[in-house]
Amino acid sequence: MPESVKLVECPRDAWQGLQDIIPAAYKAEYLKELVLAGFRHIDAVSFVSPKHVKQMADSEVVVEKFCASLPEGVEPPEIIGIVVNERGLERALATPGVTTIGYPYSISAYFRRANANMSRGESRALVETLNKETKTAGRGLVIYISMAFGNPYDEPWGPELVEETLEWLKDIRIRTVSLADTAGDATPEIVAEVFKRANQHVAGIELGAHLHSRPENAEAKILSAYRAGCRRFDGALTGLGGCPFAGDDLVGNIRTEDILATIKKAGGDTGIELSHLTKLLAMTNEIRTKYAHAPIVN
Repeated sequence: MPESVKLVECPRDAWQGLQDIIPAAYKAEYLKELVLAGFRHIDAVSFVSPKHVKQMADSEVVVEKFCASLPEGVEPPEIIGIVVNERGLERALATPGVTTIGYPYSISAYFRRANANMSRGESRALVETLNKETKTAGRGLVIYISMAFGNPYDEPWGPELVEETLEWLKDIRIRTVSLADTAGDATPEIVAEVFKRANQHVAGIELGAHLHSRPENAEAKILSAYRAGCRRFDGALTGLGGCPFAGDDLVGNIRTEDILATIKKAGGDTGIELSHLTKLLAMTNEIRTKYAHAPIVN
C-alpha cells in the first residue's frame, strides 16, 4: 500500500508578496476550489500588519466568505492562519474557520530582528504563549523553523541549531513543526542531512518541509526529504511566490505539481490527483497575469 503523505497547499505564501490586491471574493473562491479538488490542509491567510503585507489585510473577510461558500455536506479543511505577535493571535482566534495557528520561528538573529524586532528570548516566550492559547481555544499550532537549511547573513549555521530548536519545541510539547528553506539555500544533500539528524530529536512531533527551489532541482529536494522520512510537504500551485533572499526569481515555492508527481513516483500517496487541478491551475495563472505586476516575495 502507498504510504500516506500530508500535502499543505500555501496560497497565502504565494499571494502575500503581490502588490496588486486580489479581491477577497476571488481568494475565497480559490480556497473553495482547493477543497473541491481534495486539499484538506491549506495555509490560507495571515494576521499581520496591513502596513507590511497589504495583500493579507482582508484575511477575516476571506475566511468568512470561504466558509459561507462551501457546498452543503463538504467537510471544511484545516485552515492555517500565520501570526507573528500576540495581536495577530487575537485576530486569528477571533476568526471562525481558522483551525490552526502558524508561527515562523527564526534561528537567525538578524532575520528575527529585521522581521519581528524580537530577541531570541522574546520569540520563544511568544511560542509558549501561542502553545497555551491555542490549546485553550481548541486550535492547532504549527511552528515553522525558518533558516532551517542555511543562512545568508554570515551568521553561524548548522544542523545542530535545528536540532537544539527541535529539542526545545519537544520539551514544551509542540506537536507540529515544519522546516523552512526561507532563503533558498537548501541542496538535496543539505535537505537529507538536516532531516536525518532532525529525526533523532522529534519523538512525538510531526515534521514537515517547506522548501524553495528552481524547477530543475525540485524533484531531488523532495526526494531527499521523503527518503529521510518526511511525510508532510508544503507547496504552491505553479510555484507562485518566491524568496527575496535567493537573488533569483526562479527560486520560489516548490510547485505542488512537482510534489504530487515526485511523491507518487516514490511510492507515496497524497490523496490528490493532478487531473483534478485543471481549474485551479487556470485560476493561478490568471492571478499571475492580473496581479503579479511587481516582484513576488515570500
